[in-house]
Amino acid sequence: MAFFSSPLSSSITTTTTPRLFKPTIIPNRSLNTRTFAFPSSFSDLSSDAGSVALVAGSLGVLAASISLADPERRRQLQAEEIGGGDTEVVKDYFNNTGFQRWKKIYGQSTEDVNKVQLDIRIGHAKTVENTILMLKDGSGSLSGITICDAGCGTGSLSIPLAKEGAIVSASDISAAMVSEAKRKAEESLVEGGTSGVTMPKFEVSDLEGLKAKNHTVVCLDVLIHYPQSKADGMIAHLASLAEERLVISFAPKTFYLSILKRIGELFPGPSKATRAYLHAEKDVEAALNKVGWKISKRGIVTTKFYFSKLIEAVPVSS
Repeated sequence: MAFFSSPLSSSITTTTTPRLFKPTIIPNRSLNTRTFAFPSSFSDLSSDAGSVALVAGSLGVLAASISLADPERRRQLQAEEIGGGDTEVVKDYFNNTGFQRWKKIYGQSTEDVNKVQLDIRIGHAKTVENTILMLKDGSGSLSGITICDAGCGTGSLSIPLAKEGAIVSASDISAAMVSEAKRKAEESLVEGGTSGVTMPKFEVSDLEGLKAKNHTVVCLDVLIHYPQSKADGMIAHLASLAEERLVISFAPKTFYLSILKRIGELFPGPSKATRAYLHAEKDVEAALNKVGWKISKRGIVTTKFYFSKLIEAVPVSS
């Protein structure tokens, strides 16, 4: 049987009452959401169904030999080549080969885009849609709300947030990504004739370098590049910048996904990718609780090659 053969549903539920927003339950929506970078080999595979089935059928056999592999060694060599740790690796990747790869995935052209990458593109669009639904839940409007889009990539969230009337501050560790985000924003919001919106303010910065406070802080698909020890500090810093809400997505750490991730690392693709880290929801929640925040909404979004937990957190006092 082929794994990831059918789309799964996604839901967002309210677990505690946010201070400013009336708690509601968003009905289940069929979401084929964005693929994370962690199965680097899967995203480089041709999307031949037979190949996927072969991997799935061999799962038990390969699992027994995974312990013999040393993917961390490959990661260490990559860091040594760049001359730094995770942050430097991520910065180098998304300024070079990673930028070209993800610019293509996030674009609109289907030229030289395989089925797996197209699946990622569709999923990414659904993730953005799901995030905006979460942000609008209760208030129904984002007009005038200040939102920090930390790790904005090519602007796929920043631009629709601006169209919703939000005042957006967007940043990314990659200068190439920021430049592309600015270009797309100008094309969509200025040349596209959109009126009554404020252009997002883009800047090149890592998460630790962000200083300004905003009503809401959003950080999508960034934690996958960092181990939990570093992610804890990032979560704490992002929470310190958020006045009312913090929305984070991460690749969930489960036994099954951990096995698939290790299998992917046994067969690295031809293009250099960043390290990939899965995070247990309890660890993310513990990091939030430690700095006085609690989870108010939880969502899970999946597709054939992608698993994402999406959470909204608010101050415990709310």
